[in-house]
Amino acid sequence: MPGVTSEASRNADYETATSFLGEWGRFQQRVFILLCLSFIPNGLTALSMVFLADTPGHRCILPVHLNLSAAWWNSSIPLEEDSSRGGALVPSKCSRYKLEHVLNYSERGLLPGVDVNLSNVPKEGCLDGWAFDQSVYTSTIVSEWNLVCGESWKKPLTSSMYFGGVLAGSFVSGQLSDRFGRKIVMFATIALQAVTTLIQIFCSSWIMFVILYFLLGLEQISNYLVAFVLGAEILGPQVRTLFSTAGICLFFAVGYMLLPLLAFFMRDWRLLQVSFMVAGCICLPLFWFIPESPRWLLSQGRIEEAVAIIRKAAKINKIEPPAVIFRTLKNGGKTQEKRAHNICDLLRSPNIRWLSVMLWLVWLV
Repeated sequence: MPGVTSEASRNADYETATSFLGEWGRFQQRVFILLCLSFIPNGLTALSMVFLADTPGHRCILPVHLNLSAAWWNSSIPLEEDSSRGGALVPSKCSRYKLEHVLNYSERGLLPGVDVNLSNVPKEGCLDGWAFDQSVYTSTIVSEWNLVCGESWKKPLTSSMYFGGVLAGSFVSGQLSDRFGRKIVMFATIALQAVTTLIQIFCSSWIMFVILYFLLGLEQISNYLVAFVLGAEILGPQVRTLFSTAGICLFFAVGYMLLPLLAFFMRDWRLLQVSFMVAGCICLPLFWFIPESPRWLLSQGRIEEAVAIIRKAAKINKIEPPAVIFRTLKNGGKTQEKRAHNICDLLRSPNIRWLSVMLWLVWLV
């Protein structure tokens, strides 16, 4: 296994070269806290579907111009057993009595349940739409685009599309960060999350929303994974373990806990999306405080930039760095040449090519 041995040797060389910084100086503390803060918006969006797509109580709308008696107006919706309420009879959510029959009975002065056996009255769907209960939510995507009854399949599909984006992002994020750098990709995906969420706020259709939700899942997991790698590469062995377990999980959980609090005060799904966008925008200024990964810079042959970051870290930690920090690191006897990359380089990756083929096949199906 010569490749594995070489990689382990380079890691050991890097750890030795930067050991003078210590494990928990002010530089490491700053990187640890700021990277952990960047996970809070991810915790907000990960389960946002619970509130964005909750289904309020609903029933069929009756046209207001109908000339119905009060008795028939109140009895125009059939009663059905609700298993969630112990079999209690509740108004149907997806059907109503045919209006032509109801109008005929009302004009003739017949009373429902007295002169007319309601079980014999024909039913029809909610042809005029639904009235949604607004006691809990002012609006959700379900009430916005009537994702109930015959359209109820769109709600779980929306969630599936988000996690499809998460799957795609799991393939793409590593390739992107290897090509263009951890820091650039991390903050680019944070910015894209904010932009995607902003566009979602003004969505005019479910199709537009679900496509953007797919992209949001891709961006969210890319941000998560790249920030994870960036912290693991900058921090020392002991702090790295704390960061990758307690640090990330606890701050991600903070986002989880803030989600229901925000949803309690923001009962409209568009307004809730605004809070997600603001959370992402708050993280963007961290760009000027979180450095690029020195390990990645070294792998690209950008030794001067890596040295500059380590010297700045030593200054923050109030430590005098050695005159020469990185001697020639072992890399098969050669130093990697610095090479500029562009977005087209991704197509040369077998993983990305296979992912493109799979997404294309899914789209065709």
